[in-house]
Amino acid sequence: CFRSCVEKGIAVNPIFYTSLIDGFGKAGMVDQAQELFEEMKVKGFVPDSYCYNVLIDGLAKAGRTDDACALYKRMEDDGCDQTVYTYTILIDGLFKEHKNEEALKLWDAMIDKGITPTAAAFRALANGLCLSGKYSRACRILDELAPMGVIPETAHEDMINALCRAGRFKQACKLADGIVGKGREIPGRVRTMMINALRKAGNTDLAVKLVHSKIGIGYERSGSIKRRVKFQTLFA
Repeated sequence: CFRSCVEKGIAVNPIFYTSLIDGFGKAGMVDQAQELFEEMKVKGFVPDSYCYNVLIDGLAKAGRTDDACALYKRMEDDGCDQTVYTYTILIDGLFKEHKNEEALKLWDAMIDKGITPTAAAFRALANGLCLSGKYSRACRILDELAPMGVIPETAHEDMINALCRAGRFKQACKLADGIVGKGREIPGRVRTMMINALRKAGNTDLAVKLVHSKIGIGYERSGSIKRRVKFQTLFA
């Protein structure tokens, strides 16, 4: 690749290699992406965090999480900063491969390094835990991190969504009630998401009940809080 590009007068630099690696990775051609990564280093170019991340992403999406984790360790050995994106890619990939404990270790490592999780990172964790049946653990992590101020604004919404996707509607309603109990209104998009999840799961009666209910926080015309109807009343 290097010689061919030089002969054609194409400028070869780290950006050039990173773009090719990214393209091959997204096309599922991860072997070629890895070859280019090694060629890049042989030619004296130093890959940055972005370059490492695009290859890790390609490997993880191809189901090659062992190779992705090996590259993550190599990234650390080379003194290249691991970003929240690095961890998000790996956590998501490991959960999808049902390597739950490995994913949780990486989550803990990220928090221990003082890296603040983004909405995407927490979403990967919430979906991974809830879809693997570890609902209590997901909620416990949310409770532990909330006082630290590192939880994204959408974290509770993402958790409710993950619980609904896993068919755990009672747990989702309990979490929603916890939000309402703190005087916060449940956004309309969350109600819509819960309605759609109930409908898709065949719980049409509950979906219709939620559509026509005043669940959440009701307001008088003056804007003062009038009532707080709990989500768990759906199952009453």
